[in-house]
This record gives sequence, C-alpha cells and structure tokens, in this order.
Amino acid sequence: MIGYNIDLATAVLYVFWLFFAALILYLHQENKREGYPLVQEDPNSRTPVLGFPAPPPSKTYLMPHGESVLVEGGRPDNRPINATPVSRYPGSPLEPNGNPMLAFVGPGSYAERADHPDHAFDGQVKIVPLRVATDYFVAKEDPQPVGMKVKGADGVVGGTVKDVWIDRSEYIARYFEIELPNGAGSVLVPHNFCRVDGDKREIRVAAVHGEHFAIAPRTKNPDQVTLLEEDKISGFYGAGTLYANPQRKEPIV
Repeated sequence: MIGYNIDLATAVLYVFWLFFAALILYLHQENKREGYPLVQEDPNSRTPVLGFPAPPPSKTYLMPHGESVLVEGGRPDNRPINATPVSRYPGSPLEPNGNPMLAFVGPGSYAERADHPDHAFDGQVKIVPLRVATDYFVAKEDPQPVGMKVKGADGVVGGTVKDVWIDRSEYIARYFEIELPNGAGSVLVPHNFCRVDGDKREIRVAAVHGEHFAIAPRTKNPDQVTLLEEDKISGFYGAGTLYANPQRKEPIV
C-alpha cells in the first residue's frame, strides 16, 4: 500500500485552489446584478433565463451624497419596449413606435439614471450655465458661441445660442443652450454633437434637422440638468443620427 503525505505546501495549494474557485463563482454572480435574468429573443415569450449561478440577492448601495439605491436581484425586466419586431422570427429588427426620434430605442436608448443633478466633490451642482457659474468664462482664444445661429444637417436654423453650460469639475463646455424662435423656450444640445464655425458665426448639428430642436427633451430646472435628463437629451440626438432623415436608414450601397 502506497502512503501519501500532505505537507504544508500542498495544503496551502489546495486552499488556494478552493479560494480561487469560490472567488470566480462570487465574481460571476456579482456580474449578474445588471442585465439578468435574460429573456428569450422570441417577442411572444418573456421566459427569464437565470443561468448558473443565479443572480445575487438584493443589495443597497450607499451613494456619495447620502442617498441610497436599492438594486433588486433576480427581478425580470418587464418594462415595455417602445418598438415592434418587423417579423415574428426571433432576433428580428425592432421598428420604433410613433416618432422614432422620441421612441428612445436603438441609437436613441438611454439609461434610467437618477433624476437629480450630478455633484462635484465639494457638493456643488457639477453642470450649470455660465450665468450661474459666474467665475467661469469662455477663453478669449476661442470664438464666443453666445449669439451664434444653430443649424441642423439640412441648413435650417433651429435657434440661437443663449448660454454655455460648463462642467465645474472638468473645466469644459458640456452643452449649448439653444433659444428656440417665437418664444418657444430653450433646449440643450450636447457639445460633442456640435461643430462651431467661428468665421461664419454658426454652429452645425449634423445629427438632426433644424425642425427637430423644438421637440428635444427639456429640463425641469432652467439652471440644472439631472443625470436622467442628460441621458434623454443625448439619446434624442443619438436617435437623430439614424432617424432624422429617412434616407439614413437605407443601405449606403
């Protein structure tokens, strides 16, 4: 009979293997806090798919400024999708319902973030217009955007720049506030969707047409934008990159 001795090194190796296996299992389960349970691709079936291991239990996250967020584990996502499959076959493309610019699906999708403004490390609201952050200004080397006409991809003027919204943490412009004609109010356009032409004193937004600025999502507070509103605004202009012009949905070739 052959004997087998387990020394300290072997025991430590086995313990490490067990620990590493448990760590992989734990991380895989924690990875399922978002996006699980999965659902079948068949639009007529919403059977959840859990997989192994099952999604973790509910957990409360403590946020930096005192609030808490409860993330429920293993709850199926039964929110209706504002789109209809083009056929009955699983995996069929979805066609937005109603106005595709406001359906918030596909390129117009957004995350349901908290409906309050983002804050800087010192507790101040992070993104505000220059009329609020009076100690900030546009660098003299750059063109002054206030007063510039804002045009869509079709060359139609959608409004005039009323103010610049800046990020107090990053020291950069985040949005242009566009005043709509005929006293229709104002909307925000993300800076990254804009091309500023200082010589012509105009801003081009290729994602949408001039008529679309009037239907862009608004903010509840004229001097603040919430995290949820930021995503909805970006989703609107993202949708425009495909749906503003019907020809954009057609094949290039």
